[in-house]
Amino acid sequence: MGQQVSRTDFEWVGTDEPHATRRKEILKKYPEIKKLMGHDHNLKWVVLAMVLTQLVSCYYISSQSWPVVILAAYVFGGTINHSMMLAVHEIAHNLAFGHSFPLRNRLLGIFGNMIIGIPMSVTFKDYHLEHHRYQGDEILDGDLPTYFEAKLFTTSFRKFIWVLLQPFFYGLRPVITRPKPVKPLEVVNTVIQLTFDAAILYFLGTKALVYLLGGSLLAMGLHPVAGHFISEHYMFRKGYETYSYYGVLNRITFNVGYHNEHHDFPSIPGCRLPEVTKIAPEFYDTLPSHDSWVRVLYDFITDPDIGPYARIKRRHRFTKEENLAEPLRHVPDTKKLE
Repeated sequence: MGQQVSRTDFEWVGTDEPHATRRKEILKKYPEIKKLMGHDHNLKWVVLAMVLTQLVSCYYISSQSWPVVILAAYVFGGTINHSMMLAVHEIAHNLAFGHSFPLRNRLLGIFGNMIIGIPMSVTFKDYHLEHHRYQGDEILDGDLPTYFEAKLFTTSFRKFIWVLLQPFFYGLRPVITRPKPVKPLEVVNTVIQLTFDAAILYFLGTKALVYLLGGSLLAMGLHPVAGHFISEHYMFRKGYETYSYYGVLNRITFNVGYHNEHHDFPSIPGCRLPEVTKIAPEFYDTLPSHDSWVRVLYDFITDPDIGPYARIKRRHRFTKEENLAEPLRHVPDTKKLE
């Protein structure tokens, strides 16, 4: 049902991602941008306020009818939980306490993660930082859709379904395509999350837990704030792989819409990213951008030129770690030779 997408493969390029080069050019011309780097002193208090707001909401929602629970989860709770996911994104870059206190950042991420309902904070950090470092890499960039997604969701109706299922594809894609050994903090993250979920269920009931979990899942799918998933890197104009969004929803999403600016300067917190655009406008004014995440979702679903294939990809280049490990793959097993 709906128009068939026109693309039959990803947009393969042989050039490097643009952000490192642009960062050097901007810093050469505007070295004062370095003063914007650092952490957001207010982030920890915003995270605390969101957690307390959701706890109060859970208390009141537990006595409401199911239609009210679902509506509140979509409109209010889901918006807060998605905002918390983007707070976790900030924390993944150590922007809550700075790079000198990585454990404090991780623990704050775990704390904020509780209202999302699903343990993700610690795992997200590892995969997300690789997305920055290896943007477009066919293996290391977990943000890229798989061939399975690209080949299956090829009509407007199927793309609509893909958007609805975005929480599952976005959340599970990296850990399925490239699983990593479980880290101790991931275990801590999971134990604390399951304990929190069990406490909500025990003290406030099923409706409160559904409000949190359902809100998180609904707000990652066909929801205005979820438009950023698609707006950031899907190729709406040929040759451009990162797009900023300069709309009003930045106010509740830690300015994640300033995505070119974020990839250029990931050590600058979201609250100060608009300053980058003001200082160096000539570097951003000529880049294609979005002004509506709702419009992004609509265009993605209905435009046959856009779909999961509309991403810029690069052939995998061995990292330093892989190059060091490569000789070991060819060392014969001496015990078998004896």
